Amino acid sequence: MAPLLDVAGVAKRFGAVTALSDGALRVGTGEIHALLGANGSGKSTLCKIIAGAVARDAGVLQLHGADAVLKHPRDAERLGVGLFYQELSLVPQLTVADNIFLGHERTAPLGFLSARRKRADVTALISRFAPVLGDGFSPDVPVARLAADQRQIVEILKVLSRKPKLIIFDEATAALDRRQVAIFFDVLRELRAEGVSSIFISHRMDEIFAVSDRITVMRNGVTVASFATADTDQDAVVHAMVGDAPLRERIEHPRPANAAPARITLTSGTSRRLHGVSLSVGAGEILGLGGLQGQGQSVLLQGLFGAAPFTNGTIAIDGKPVPVRSPAAAVRHGVAYVSGDRGRDAALQGRSIFENIANATLVREKRRVFWPRQLKPRFEEALKQLNTKYASLDAPIGSLSGGNQQKVFIARWLATGAKVLLLDDPAKGVDLGAKADFFSLARGLAAEGAGIVFYASDDAELLSVCDRILVFNSGRITAELTGSTLTSFHLTKAAYGEAA
Repeated sequence: MAPLLDVAGVAKRFGAVTALSDGALRVGTGEIHALLGANGSGKSTLCKIIAGAVARDAGVLQLHGADAVLKHPRDAERLGVGLFYQELSLVPQLTVADNIFLGHERTAPLGFLSARRKRADVTALISRFAPVLGDGFSPDVPVARLAADQRQIVEILKVLSRKPKLIIFDEATAALDRRQVAIFFDVLRELRAEGVSSIFISHRMDEIFAVSDRITVMRNGVTVASFATADTDQDAVVHAMVGDAPLRERIEHPRPANAAPARITLTSGTSRRLHGVSLSVGAGEILGLGGLQGQGQSVLLQGLFGAAPFTNGTIAIDGKPVPVRSPAAAVRHGVAYVSGDRGRDAALQGRSIFENIANATLVREKRRVFWPRQLKPRFEEALKQLNTKYASLDAPIGSLSGGNQQKVFIARWLATGAKVLLLDDPAKGVDLGAKADFFSLARGLAAEGAGIVFYASDDAELLSVCDRILVFNSGRITAELTGSTLTSFHLTKAAYGEAA
């Protein structure tokens, strides 16, 4: 019997970036098929190709035993494919019912909109999740008033309302609690009994093994393994995800003393996306933040910097509790923040290199009047440490390459003599040479007594430079890796482990 979906040799490039080079996936009728892979493995791109949202450059895609030409999501929809997007596609101003049936509104026999039919259909859909919907959920409430988990359920119902034969759920459980996930799994099993197939992407390994029939693993744009769930275990799946990566690719450096005083401590940090996070970073230590993207790492760093203040929790610097309610307050307490999104978070476009470096120093030292010639030697020395290529400090920031711009923004903080550095994926989009310069400098700053908190979307960067790694899942710390556990295998296993 031919599978419902058969994909082979699918390739996709976005400019110079190869997202897929050999994607393959076979899904049977009435099967729950898990699709796994680390950040950037190509799984989301493959799913968007199956759903007609992205055109493939090469390869074969068959649905119901026939070649499928998918030039638009409507083409895939006509063939019975539905996609739950990781980035929700709801219209906040519309009601729950209007969002669910947007684009396929309920009509009466003469073609007029039918409020009665819409009410009956939405009531039937919502009833599946009725025990776990929470307060304030009804067909007539605007989506803007709903909590994150309720919006996620609306997106699920929106896909189900079209009654597809193959549904792709890309991180559909990310914002759901345990009770809601249990109901969702019941729905998947009901669909399976009706002959509906599901492709299920999740960052929680326990969920994968709880509900799936088969597991396919992708790595670096290639499908590398497929398992019957009942015939494998978590370690075998994780080994497929990381491949033959070396146990640890490290920059050799002296380990900080266990008794090193804490540079920064957070106790019970809580916000909309963080849940009681506590950590401490010693002088001379580089603490890594691991896990899949979007699990709270950047939110934590922004909270420590006062850019997104915690709703609860306390911060102490050098053992002294300090209020950090704004970036200016953080800077004055010796905290620096480097973002990998330089266009949004760092650059003063149209301004000179000097101005782009000077702003942090002026805040840190509370300067109202200054002479540029007094500060320029300090700034030039900071840029020199990073091997920055620039014509002069008066040149516009836009005259530099992306890598050299990022070095300017790092030099901005070097010039302040910060004792705590918060690094939010700082080497993203930077060439290998610039990365090497930056990581060598980070180790040097740690050796001089700075405390560094470092998030990277590239696991290899974390493993190469960090003394410890805290792994995040759903806004919580779920594992701490040190010593012999600082490996690709343990990091990936912890990232996909059960959320706390």
